[in-house]
Amino acid sequence: MKRILILACALAMAACAQKAQSPVLTVEGGQVQGVAADIAGVTVFRGIPFAAPPIGENRWKAPQPVVPWEGVKVCDTFGHPPFQAAHYPGGYTTEWGYGAEAPYSEDCLYLNVWTKAPGQPEKKLPVAVWVFGGGMREGWSSEPEFDGQEWAAKDVVLVSFNYRVGPFGFFAHPELSAENPEHPTGNWGTLDQIQALKWVKANIAQFGGDPDNVMLFGQSAGGRSTKFLSASPLTKGLFNKAVIMSASGFVDPRKPVEPPFPGMRAMPPQQQLTLADAEASTKEVADWAGLTDLQKLRRASTETIFAMGTLYNSATGKRSVLTASPISPYIDGYVLTEGFDEACVDGSLADVPYMIGYTLNDAGNMQPVITDFCLNREENGGKAWAYQFARPLPTDGRPNVLQGAFHSSDLWFVFKSLKNELLAPLDAGRLGPLREDAHRLVQLRQVQRSQRQRRRRLETRHRRPKGLYGVLPGRERSGGLLLRRTQEGSPSVI
Repeated sequence: MKRILILACALAMAACAQKAQSPVLTVEGGQVQGVAADIAGVTVFRGIPFAAPPIGENRWKAPQPVVPWEGVKVCDTFGHPPFQAAHYPGGYTTEWGYGAEAPYSEDCLYLNVWTKAPGQPEKKLPVAVWVFGGGMREGWSSEPEFDGQEWAAKDVVLVSFNYRVGPFGFFAHPELSAENPEHPTGNWGTLDQIQALKWVKANIAQFGGDPDNVMLFGQSAGGRSTKFLSASPLTKGLFNKAVIMSASGFVDPRKPVEPPFPGMRAMPPQQQLTLADAEASTKEVADWAGLTDLQKLRRASTETIFAMGTLYNSATGKRSVLTASPISPYIDGYVLTEGFDEACVDGSLADVPYMIGYTLNDAGNMQPVITDFCLNREENGGKAWAYQFARPLPTDGRPNVLQGAFHSSDLWFVFKSLKNELLAPLDAGRLGPLREDAHRLVQLRQVQRSQRQRRRRLETRHRRPKGLYGVLPGRERSGGLLLRRTQEGSPSVI
């Protein structure tokens, strides 16, 4: 009996301690309280609304003010991912959702914060805002690989957020433009991203973050989003650093497109539709579907809007802006007055330091256009650093599929979240080899590290690095660096 009482007291004390570690904060909409993350001292706030649900009359509108709530919202559950196609659980192919997330929904505008200093605005910790990828058609901020607690453990306030994707995030129509003639657009997903940055600016001090020290970073479509946001006139002052991961670089529109090496595919210009072109394409599809006015479009079911472009393509054989892949925001004169490449040329790109790079076995050789971006930043008086991620990962059990340092393989290392893959539900029959290889990778890591350290101690001569790793502009003039990749895949400074 005495042991039971002691245990009960201990649990009560632990609960009180946890409550003390998670103060109630006041943000736009009401009060929130976080919960303990797995790492001691880190608090996570999951599913904080940063705009009203974009449903009903708010479908295809700019983010509306948060709907206030009463009482304290305990933020222990991630919000709905944006509506998208169903994913198979696990494996590299789906990058890497496991079926434990909330159902997909148009009601998706929620963000997450990991921090060691909730309720301590005087801490002024640096802030990192993550933009997920997925072609702007899929993905969400609470995928297992995006666990932000390791960043928080290193005294960074990490923020991730959802934004509308597919036809709910990028949808133009003449009646939508007529509804808001001062700011016609179809870039609802990009406006969600901007709203998340505005929320950070207004609220992040409550979480111990410095609203004037914000790094924006994203990978694949999240990296492309970072580029678009860097070119948008609506983001001035919302971030002061940017990292572009696996999202190409600068394709100079003034130069002819040439392959980097004979026989290789040339990196095409990053063209974007104008708002007028997007409106015409979308209206043709909507009229074909019988959704001939905005009222009918907003009343249509989520599934109807999602499938409309694909059904049109299947029935008519014609493609439309609704089946474009990957999706790009439109040049609308409001969210974007020009593309990223044009902003690089005319010097209007956000004047912040950049880091840009890709993986060794990424979707094409991005090194030339990344180098061009770094040189462009130097020409415009800015700074940029280039990198290449070269660590190979085990396959997921299928031969000749996603081997080496493939596109997105760096994410588990950026977030130090490989353990989440190991703990996630898994189809043992299909993906058992992945689990075994990943466990083996973790188990051998310490052995390999000690072996490398021993080998380096025994080496008596310098090994010449091989293979271009990346170019950091201004080596002679502004202290930039030239990096190369060694055979082991780790960078060395020349």
